[in-house]
Amino acid sequence: MKHSKKYLVMGIAAVLSLSLFSGCSSFADSENTGDEQADTAGEEVLNFGCQMYDDGSLNFALTPNGAWNAMRYGITESLFKFNDDMSTEPWLAKSYTVNDEHTEWVITLRDDICFSDGCPVTPSKVKECFEYLKEVSEGSSANAEKYLEFEAEITADDEANTLTIVTSKPYNDLPGQLAYPVMAVVDIEHTEDFMNNVIGTGPYMVNHFNGVGVGYEMAANPNYYEEVPYDKVNILFMGDASAKTMALQSGQVDLVENITNVADIQDFQENSDFTVDIATGVRCGFSWMNLEGVLSNEALRQAMIMAIDKEGICESTTIGGLYTAGISVLPSNLDYGYDDLNDPYPYDPEGAKKVLDDAGIVDTDGDGIRELDGQNINLRYVSYENRLLNDFSDAHTQYLAEIGIGVTAEYGRSDDQWSKLAAGDYDLNNNNWITVGTGDPLEYLGNWYSKTTYCGYSNPEYDKLYESLQNELDPEKRKELVKEMQQIIIDDALVLVDGYYNSSMVYSNKSVGYAHIHTADYYWLTTEIVPAE
Repeated sequence: MKHSKKYLVMGIAAVLSLSLFSGCSSFADSENTGDEQADTAGEEVLNFGCQMYDDGSLNFALTPNGAWNAMRYGITESLFKFNDDMSTEPWLAKSYTVNDEHTEWVITLRDDICFSDGCPVTPSKVKECFEYLKEVSEGSSANAEKYLEFEAEITADDEANTLTIVTSKPYNDLPGQLAYPVMAVVDIEHTEDFMNNVIGTGPYMVNHFNGVGVGYEMAANPNYYEEVPYDKVNILFMGDASAKTMALQSGQVDLVENITNVADIQDFQENSDFTVDIATGVRCGFSWMNLEGVLSNEALRQAMIMAIDKEGICESTTIGGLYTAGISVLPSNLDYGYDDLNDPYPYDPEGAKKVLDDAGIVDTDGDGIRELDGQNINLRYVSYENRLLNDFSDAHTQYLAEIGIGVTAEYGRSDDQWSKLAAGDYDLNNNNWITVGTGDPLEYLGNWYSKTTYCGYSNPEYDKLYESLQNELDPEKRKELVKEMQQIIIDDALVLVDGYYNSSMVYSNKSVGYAHIHTADYYWLTTEIVPAE
């Protein structure tokens, strides 16, 4: 191994609880702790209203939503975490070194961390978790190999408190990969219910799953390394923005995430009884186009993009500035050359009609719907009610109808949208994803790599750039590669871009003293959320 570069670690500013000095409780001692806390008088309770994803599953190894749920509810943590600028800092890790080739990473763990069951977090326990992910996640939508190759050699040294990871290829930023929620550290040995009660290291643990569409009762983790602000948290699943608004106004909940009714957001901002916290957007809303169906026709895709007034939709009273319009799958506020991108398909409905006419995609029977290969074009548009996705889909449907493209909407739940995407069971599929989910767009841009795409896209030039990005370590060269890849996606008319979304939390000042929505949107229930004094 060549000379290692030592990375300095920021200290963790935390008030250590008494349990830090006395050691973690045993597994047996911690059983039913949540029930005992529920009977304690004068407890601090938080009622949190949020969207349900994937039936509320916590199975981090099977679906990204399950992994996100587990981390968002304060149950799991990972070796590293993201700051608001999407840089990484150690979390369960204390420090790390990496060789010059970026193929050997030696991670030193903190020595004050236990799972909520009282079991200490050791390098062997982390290795056990990563091996479980390798075994279980392969072939699933979570697929941990996207973050750490299955070929990686992992060595645990419990005496030295280190985990050594040797990879077959260089990783530009392995801590960013390991910070992703799928790579959370879970007590595999003692977890019996991976769907609704994983055992993690976070400030809260599951006391009771109340059911699909209902929510969770959470209890403070008695073995957490910091003081936990709430004894109990009730997670209440709420399906739409109006439900969250009414629940917050009535006092049913103290805190909600992502209210998407513009008027409601403005009302809360103007009301001194409430606080609205908004994160800088690194999310992109966009609709996939399935190239394995009728949308394999490039002229059709080009015309569809030209037919939609992106600026008009984002500035409408419905969307009201919650999204910023754009042409790329990466937000314009990221440093990846957005201002240098060209827009070959600007809003031009008459031009869109001409593109279709020139391609022979015309309405021969006068029913208002154009035909391709002798069949009316009637696109299946899959979407779900969150972050205004259905509103975008409605607007797209109207614009497409004006140029003779039929659309049938299929509006269901987020897990329906995801399963149909993974199965290729759609023509258009609307979603809202974090674009730099590992602090870098590599994993996200893999959605258009021929070996990992969900839309049947294959472009040798794009694949070559993506493979170069996988191995390139120079930051400026990476930026240039990312800019070129964005332009190819734009030129090949692969997506309908909704725009770039800002996440938010809204809370009652009467019951909550402070809450923050992080840029990464992985961290909802944290120790930053505290009761009002």
